[in-house]
Amino acid sequence: MSIGLVLSGGGARGIGHLGVIKALEEAGITPDIISGTSAGSITGAMYAYGYSPEEILDIVTKTKLLTALRPALSFTGFLKIDMLGEVLTKYLKPDNFSALKIPLVVAATDIEKGETTYFEAGELIRPILASSCVPVFFAPVKFNGSIYVDGGILDNLPASVLLDRCDYIIGSHTNYINNSFEARNLKLMTERSLLLAINGNTIKSKEFCDLIIEPPELGDYGGFELNKAREMFDVSYKYTKKLLHEQNTGLPAQVKIKA
Repeated sequence: MSIGLVLSGGGARGIGHLGVIKALEEAGITPDIISGTSAGSITGAMYAYGYSPEEILDIVTKTKLLTALRPALSFTGFLKIDMLGEVLTKYLKPDNFSALKIPLVVAATDIEKGETTYFEAGELIRPILASSCVPVFFAPVKFNGSIYVDGGILDNLPASVLLDRCDYIIGSHTNYINNSFEARNLKLMTERSLLLAINGNTIKSKEFCDLIIEPPELGDYGGFELNKAREMFDVSYKYTKKLLHEQNTGLPAQVKIKA
């Protein structure tokens, strides 16, 4: 049985995917193919390249991977995402999907056509940057004659692209929305609004997944709280361990977790 792993966007909350993956590995569950959007595309690429969840967490915290950005002199966004590309270039060599040990599909939004583009061959890093380019916060990415923004705008949990490519799909969704929110400033208001809007397109995507892993505690963290990376890793790891134990009797024999 082939297993697909879908990794949602979520900004810094995407670190939660690492805890999920670690728990899956310990349960003897490894993906045959991965799809990801935004932070999920970054995590997916690093993992598909061969880095362990702990190694990726170390890279994220030491290099400020998710905040390696510089101010943009552009009316189309506040920040440029170029420096993120410079960091990724250090860890993903050569810059090509062919360098990955596990097949990866990266979702980005073509802002002109109003549709999702799924990248899985050729140059790797620029599709990741395109997928991670949150509107308003970041200037869009130009690539292959098109202009792209965050893949989560239209497909924040890209499960549909895996439907005919694997037998069992596990979705890791890090954008749990809780009911406690304080509108303290414009940045928080904008982030919350985007989160609510993006979550709408995951409803159908969740139906495509055989198992959804969505740690509720991640709802307590903001999309830019990189300083709490270890906490998000740990709560996701513990939640997934508990969920897998509870769900074990309902899983297909081929994905039963280890005792």
